[in-house]
Amino acid sequence: MLRTYLNQGLFNTTATLNTDSVHAATTVPTAFASAPAGCMTWETLLPDGPATCLLPIRNITALNATAISTQTWRIWPCPEAIIPTVWWAWRCGWLSKTACRTGRHPGIYGETTESLCPGLRFRTGSRQRGKKAESFIQTKYLDDALSDFSGYIAADELYDGPFCVLFIVDNHKFRRLYYEVLDHNPNNEDITRFFQRFKQILDSHVLQLFGITTDGSPLYPEPIGTVFGQVEHQICEFHIIKEIIMVILKAIAQARKRLKRQKTRCSRGRPSGTKAIQAARKNKRIQSKVANLFENRYLFVKHSLTAREKNILQGVTRGLPPMRALRAIMDEVYCLFDRRCRMDTALEKLAHLRRRIRRFRGLARTLKKLFSPNLEKSLTFLDDSLLPATSNAVERVNRRHRKMQKSIYRVRTREHISQRIAVDMQRDVYIVRQNCTIRMLHRSRTGIMRKAG
Repeated sequence: MLRTYLNQGLFNTTATLNTDSVHAATTVPTAFASAPAGCMTWETLLPDGPATCLLPIRNITALNATAISTQTWRIWPCPEAIIPTVWWAWRCGWLSKTACRTGRHPGIYGETTESLCPGLRFRTGSRQRGKKAESFIQTKYLDDALSDFSGYIAADELYDGPFCVLFIVDNHKFRRLYYEVLDHNPNNEDITRFFQRFKQILDSHVLQLFGITTDGSPLYPEPIGTVFGQVEHQICEFHIIKEIIMVILKAIAQARKRLKRQKTRCSRGRPSGTKAIQAARKNKRIQSKVANLFENRYLFVKHSLTAREKNILQGVTRGLPPMRALRAIMDEVYCLFDRRCRMDTALEKLAHLRRRIRRFRGLARTLKKLFSPNLEKSLTFLDDSLLPATSNAVERVNRRHRKMQKSIYRVRTREHISQRIAVDMQRDVYIVRQNCTIRMLHRSRTGIMRKAG
């Protein structure tokens, strides 16, 4: 970078540069020539004597100036620029990387000439960040994440258009350990290969797996038994309870439909006659009961009820014994997942509950989920205090990925999705260190403020 400083007491001229040559703007002679020297010397003949300027261009010097201006070395990469010059011994500075046109220096003390010589190309952004992150995840990140491995993981699949992302997360530390992006819907063979690769990683780090938590998908039981053997398999408690809640709400909807069918068809307009008035009153009572069931349907599935909510539920279910049975069944389902009891006790309670449901023939067909083997697997955590009952760790990762879909990228390919996940995992490492730094600075500043106070 050549920086020219103007002086208000001197006379100025302007020279025009192009890509071919440089000519003097006035009759003030200048000259350029070659001589064995370390840099280029620009010598200008002034009224009081010659003025010399040094430029960092090797092996070019100037002899004594004559009255003829000759062509210079082609050093200006821009098509055209106008540079104010001053006939004085200039002060100049050099910048190794310049790639811009001439820009005006702020103030009244001169002009800034930029891009005298093209610099080297910047390497910033020349390599995608996702590729670096993938190599980091496979080496340093994995070693750091497995250094305090808890032995309990959660696995789940996430569908992203035509792609599917498989995740394995430490169910205690909430850290992503391994992932894979597929271009098709997974099957048992894909899940088996996915678990086999993760088992090889555990074996290379001399680690052991004690338990794995998944949702109720049929993709996992067979591969888990094939790869990990007799490892405890826990079905997520939240997924099982969610399915039972949906079944209970479906039974309530069926009860509302049965009540609506009890209405008497009446003619339009104001009812006339005793029978028409009685039929209208009956339809009004039924419609009120249907509306109360709909508005208070959450009371049938809520975990615990207050005294006021129990009174409301008592009034809503008046004359509907099966509806009261639904609430009692839901209470017993919640009691199954109480950590204060063992798995054998919970299985006995479940057997008693199933016998009770069979007595209600109408409800038995609707509440088929209570006879699913997944409900028994969801009680495995009762015999292991360290085995998490839910797969909340991997579900949190899924929610983070869904948010990233909306805010970070739009065009999705298999490689792009894999790289974005790697960048996000790398960011988790930096956030932990950043939070430690912030807490340290906060403590130090708090101590300084207390001393000052």
